[in-house]
Amino acid sequence: MKDNTKKKLKLKVSAIKNGTVIDHIPATSLFKVLTILGLDRISSQITFGTNLDSAKLGQKGIIKVSDIYFEDEEINKIALIAPHAKLNIIKDYVVVEKKVVEIPEKIVDIVKCFNPQCITNNEEITTCFQVVSKDPIALKCHYCEKITSGEQIKIK
Repeated sequence: MKDNTKKKLKLKVSAIKNGTVIDHIPATSLFKVLTILGLDRISSQITFGTNLDSAKLGQKGIIKVSDIYFEDEEINKIALIAPHAKLNIIKDYVVVEKKVVEIPEKIVDIVKCFNPQCITNNEEITTCFQVVSKDPIALKCHYCEKITSGEQIKIK
């Protein structure tokens, strides 16, 4: 007699042959990650899923980008909003390298300065922050020297 109580497992997001998989993104941050990495402006195939079940996060997002490999500096930008994100480098359907994101020392043109008087909020100037603390995240503006942290951190 066949056991019909077992359910077949099914992939929710299909595998890619070559490229990069970014996993463990908070579901609420998925679209910010796509924007930060400029994935809204590339022609490579992108597959993403959001609100997927996750033991660690409750709900998570995942991004799979075919034939693209990011530099560490690019990927580390997402650490501001997805500090537990994991990166898998895929070649011929096999994970050949795993990486963990880290907050970089300098944040350029990603975060808006919370100080309304800052020159970056009043003129066409690229924002630049020095990371003064990684846990909790605190950023010092290069121009006005104000510290932006916690809920004040707004992605541009």
